[in-house]
Amino acid sequence: MSDDAAPWLIVGLGNPGAEYAGNRHNIGFMVVDLLAERMRGKFKAHKARAQVVEGRMGPPGPANRRVVLAKPMSFMNLSGGPVTALRDFYKVPVERIVAVHDELDIDYPTLRLKLGGGDNGHNGLKSMTKSMGAEYHRVRCGIGRPPGRMQVADFVLKDFSSTERKELDWFVDRAADAVECLIAEGLERAQSAYNS
Repeated sequence: MSDDAAPWLIVGLGNPGAEYAGNRHNIGFMVVDLLAERMRGKFKAHKARAQVVEGRMGPPGPANRRVVLAKPMSFMNLSGGPVTALRDFYKVPVERIVAVHDELDIDYPTLRLKLGGGDNGHNGLKSMTKSMGAEYHRVRCGIGRPPGRMQVADFVLKDFSSTERKELDWFVDRAADAVECLIAEGLERAQSAYNS
């Protein structure tokens, strides 16, 4: 399979289970859920301990790409195992992997896209980087820092506040647009359009 024929693997990071669905830590799941809806796809269980949707993304023509949307069904800090298994199964080069995740050091609701870099204490990224190196794309969805003395772990495992929820649909929509732009037009175009 030539690199050109290889699909993109878009991984939403989150924790499986209804009790986590609205958590700040699960914004990656929210974004890939919306992308699946746009592609009219339904998630199916994959042997790699993940839910996947296979399809195409982008406008008709040369910018239309094969993609695999994925939600690892392990907990966040074990995401690297399912992602690596999917990478191997679909033969995806690491630079065609996109992690969509929450980011504490960026204010809510701000996006930043980048290729490679550190994990900034994010356990999902830490696990992915340990499994396959750091040279994958990131769509970083800012959730801001916890208020007062609240512990980071408590903050990321709480649902978005009622004030935040007013902008959440818009934010998830914008993050999904940013993923589509990254796939169709490349990192630089996506950064100039979405790195607010």
